[in-house]
Amino acid sequence: MSDTRTNAGVDNISTFRKMFTWTVPGERVITLMAAGNLATTQAVISLLEERCKAPKDRAPSILEAPSMFQVAQIVGDMLREVIQTNAVSGQQADAAFNATLIVGGQISTGVPRLFMIYPEGNFIEASEDSPFFQIGETKYGRPILVRSYDADMEFDDAVKLLMVSFDSTIKANLSVGLPFDLQIYEIDTMRIGHTMRIEADNAYFQSISDDWGEALKQAFHSLPNFKF
Repeated sequence: MSDTRTNAGVDNISTFRKMFTWTVPGERVITLMAAGNLATTQAVISLLEERCKAPKDRAPSILEAPSMFQVAQIVGDMLREVIQTNAVSGQQADAAFNATLIVGGQISTGVPRLFMIYPEGNFIEASEDSPFFQIGETKYGRPILVRSYDADMEFDDAVKLLMVSFDSTIKANLSVGLPFDLQIYEIDTMRIGHTMRIEADNAYFQSISDDWGEALKQAFHSLPNFKF
């Protein structure tokens, strides 16, 4: 799940998709989510698209890579090159052009894999110890995921958990906002599963937001009082 809000200040807020998917039916599904400088992430997406359409004798594309690990390498190299091309040097070389990516998917010769790619181009893979990734604004929604995530939870509970996490984030930070893009991939299907955009008037999300706020109040009042 990803939000769609980008901003260059409180008076310059726009909506842009941050989730992108490439498929070869029956052979691979690759999804990328982006956070950070919009120009950087759009450049990476455009370059990935161009490479997918380039002649086969050029640099390999993510649609040709034989493994998800090599897909992550291709995306990481491209992210690093874009940032280095645009970033200024010296003391002004701050994080202005930085971006972080999540790349996940499955190629028919392997199992589903998930990677978080840093601005430097290196990456880490999800594991039993780190079963999920967040990028962008994480500090408000992450505690909910850490406390409530269960590896055995069903898809519907996972989506509900993501909604609660995002709701807590948008309540505290203007840089995150609706609509949200949701996509589900089921192992070994080699096709995109359920996909939808959750708008501000989505009845289920409104219910989650209202009920979660009320549940927090009830939980707080049920705790033992502090004694001076």
